[in-house]
Amino acid sequence: MSLTGPYDPDNIFAKILRGEVPAVTVWQDKHVLAFMDVFPQSEGHVLVISKTSQARNLLEVEPRDLARVTAAVQRTARAVERALSPEGISVMQLNGQAGGQTVFHLHFHIIPRWADRPVKGHGHAPMAELETLQALAERIAAALD
Repeated sequence: MSLTGPYDPDNIFAKILRGEVPAVTVWQDKHVLAFMDVFPQSEGHVLVISKTSQARNLLEVEPRDLARVTAAVQRTARAVERALSPEGISVMQLNGQAGGQTVFHLHFHIIPRWADRPVKGHGHAPMAELETLQALAERIAAALD
């Protein structure tokens, strides 16, 4: 998929937003959804998406929706830091297939990092256990400001 083109309403994140596919929610409001990545690159890997925009990438998103999503990314990253005490946090946002994007609905990755723990490659991590993701989501949600 290139940087331009039509939005696919059948992408996995659109299906999650419609309730057709389950997700382990960390938190949400009427504009954004933060949920656990089922293929986590690191313990506590969270995804943040817009619930109101059908932008496929950063180049297409409306400024108001981008502001809401980036504020949600910051709020969620702070909760990840408080809940899991990582030594660092990577925030990733990929655009286009050549840029590493695999789901064409604008999203941000919050990936906790520790010096002694390798990070799994994007799109190459094994699927996590639902119970593990739920426990992490609860810890992170409890640390929200």
